[in-house]
Amino acid sequence: MKRTIVTAVLLLGLAGAGAMAANAPAFVVHAVADPGRPKDDVATDASRDPADTLAFAGVKPGMVVGELFPGGGYYSRMLSDIVGPAGKVYGLENAGWKDAVKADQAVLAEPGRANVTLDVEPFGQFKLPEKIDLFWITQNYHDLKIAKYGVVDMAAFNRHVFASLKPGGVYFILDHQANPGVTLEQIAVLHRIEKAQVIREVTAAGFRLVAEGDFLHRPGDDHTKTIFDPAIQGKTDQYALKFIKPEA
Repeated sequence: MKRTIVTAVLLLGLAGAGAMAANAPAFVVHAVADPGRPKDDVATDASRDPADTLAFAGVKPGMVVGELFPGGGYYSRMLSDIVGPAGKVYGLENAGWKDAVKADQAVLAEPGRANVTLDVEPFGQFKLPEKIDLFWITQNYHDLKIAKYGVVDMAAFNRHVFASLKPGGVYFILDHQANPGVTLEQIAVLHRIEKAQVIREVTAAGFRLVAEGDFLHRPGDDHTKTIFDPAIQGKTDQYALKFIKPEA
């Protein structure tokens, strides 16, 4: 009976994940439906749409992924499930965010997470021991613009990402949309960045934009409120960008 109940719950989870992204590969659907994911993480799935996000980024079994600012592992666990034992997930965390580091370490301690490691560096810095297939940033590119966390040379940062990827590798960025002309001071308050600005900065480092995802586009957000405003939190207008490091 117990096995029947567990199976039924898993199937319901798979059905829900499939409804979020009908075209998502089975390994993405299974990762989202992993019954070991924390309840608090699952509760935010409706607003974060992980199935479409993972499918759009093109995560696949066997990949080597660098995840900037895992922030407690919302995506780390799913990335770990997808890349599997033949792949790796390098968590790249900010040393100044102590709670995030502690939460990331808890993920590493979970059974089945041998393919996940953690590198903790000063803000805006990261180290990778090998060339990777995918560099992943969700909802944190804008943070690299906030001076109170640390001053980051974004041109140098994006060149570092470029150098860290294999030819043909993917640079994936998802963030909260801002209105045109947003200033650094406004970014620090709103925690938003204009999509066009991200595209300009990343392509200047040599990347080619190959896809834009609008699965988290929410026209009801006018981009004037901080993402933490209760009126808009969890319902912000977001964009997804997929860049490729050219083969040659």
